[in-house]
Amino acid sequence: MEHALLAGALITELGLQLRGGPRRVATSDLRVRILATGKATYPDITVLCGAPQLDPNDPKGHTVLSPTVLVEITSDSTEDDDRGDKFDVHYAQIPTLAEYVLVAHRERAIEVRRRGPDGAWVRVVAGPSEQVELVSVDAVLDVDALYDAALGPGAPRAITA
Repeated sequence: MEHALLAGALITELGLQLRGGPRRVATSDLRVRILATGKATYPDITVLCGAPQLDPNDPKGHTVLSPTVLVEITSDSTEDDDRGDKFDVHYAQIPTLAEYVLVAHRERAIEVRRRGPDGAWVRVVAGPSEQVELVSVDAVLDVDALYDAALGPGAPRAITA
């Protein structure tokens, strides 16, 4: 339940901050294919900027190749993959990907991996009472506001999934 509530709160927050421009927020129903590795996946949240590049192998247009931001909300069953191979082997190979966001399920924490000008990935972590910026889409995520919106005001600072 916490996973779904966090996803809903984050989609709402990003949608409000990005409305009225060329940036759009998609749910986990949107498939992303990584051409370099061939993997197709359904991130919890995808942010697209401008016209998306569609996968030519998907004639129905349900698969994109050009996300700007990908968000995964961790869980007991996905955390190792979300923090490991899913990013290192696959997501990091997407040329348009500027930021990868991990929303923790065990504690109030948001991690952003941001591609620097030299192509190297820089890691930023925000915890309780902190904010983290998504530079590529000009958005700010307030950790406490997100977790409070999802789990209710006064929800514990440590989350149990």
